[in-house]
Amino acid sequence: MALPGLSNQPFFADKSRAFWALQTIGWSFYMMLRLASGAGAGMSLSWAVPLLVSTATGYSLTLIMGGLFRWLINRRPVVTWSLSVATFVGAVMVHSLIDAWVFNLLEREGGQFNGALFLGAVTLNSLLLGAWSALYYGINFYLIIEEQADQLLKLENQATSAQLAMLRYQLNPHFLFNTLNSISTLVLLKQTERANAMLSRLSSFLRYTLANEATAQVTIEQEVETLKLYLEIEKMRFEDRLRPSFEVEPAVEKARLPSLLLQPLVENAIKYAVTPQEEGAEIAVTARLAGDRVQITVSDTGAGCGEQGTGASGSTGVGLANIRDRLSQAYGEDHRFETKPMTGKGFQVLIDIPFQTETPRLEAV
Repeated sequence: MALPGLSNQPFFADKSRAFWALQTIGWSFYMMLRLASGAGAGMSLSWAVPLLVSTATGYSLTLIMGGLFRWLINRRPVVTWSLSVATFVGAVMVHSLIDAWVFNLLEREGGQFNGALFLGAVTLNSLLLGAWSALYYGINFYLIIEEQADQLLKLENQATSAQLAMLRYQLNPHFLFNTLNSISTLVLLKQTERANAMLSRLSSFLRYTLANEATAQVTIEQEVETLKLYLEIEKMRFEDRLRPSFEVEPAVEKARLPSLLLQPLVENAIKYAVTPQEEGAEIAVTARLAGDRVQITVSDTGAGCGEQGTGASGSTGVGLANIRDRLSQAYGEDHRFETKPMTGKGFQVLIDIPFQTETPRLEAV
């Protein structure tokens, strides 16, 4: 909550400042209201003196109550409420005694103590300090609950970021091992140019995967460029056995999706479609606009489901499960992820997501 026209900072961002502001405004309003009611009733100006003393007494007592309540609010409930009630009763009695004494001193010229006046002061001050105490605890409990909600939201966001990081960085160690092994073989065969080219592409690919935040989203155009870089590395191993193709509609090039979302699918296709077959396989990546949705497919011409395709029993399914989790983290229920064998031969994965050109922001309080 912010004060209009004064600051964009929430009013309760500085609790000490907010307390003093409410304390001063509240007691000033109380005094002016009592003065106005007294003037309306035709009371003399001398009545303002005990009212000023009463207001100053209430202001001072509530400062002491505020200090005690601040200490009590985080204690056990039985301690908080028992000592708060005792503090409230003590403050009411002190306030009422001072009010009655000052009124007798000024209005009755030092006359005897008036019990009826004291009881009237007790009634008034009970209502006054009771309202102040209720308001104090109400505001502070609200702020505590709001702070706890903020902390919970931050923890949930941190957990989401950590989970996304874990899922995104689960690169298949076999890819790194095979690539480094291929580079080593090329060096031993003195094919230094190919070894340098492969090492350069691997360096670029790893730099990309580590540079972006785990929760980052990229355009489909950027994702495809990363896939091409990855496939160039693999193509140096498989040569003509690996035959990739891309078909991306210009309308979806700027659509955004979680970074490195498609890489595990292509990696699976290489592992279960290209590697087992002597003739290798084709891997096709397509992206098209369907209304306000983006449909992305990754397909191969491998042995298909049940043998060596992307969804083969030889796969542990960890890569596909990770993609499902990342899609759920990014889009909730607003996505579709399907795997199915293709007619005749091969396997296909379909991803259907909303068309977005801006990265959704996590709300934080």
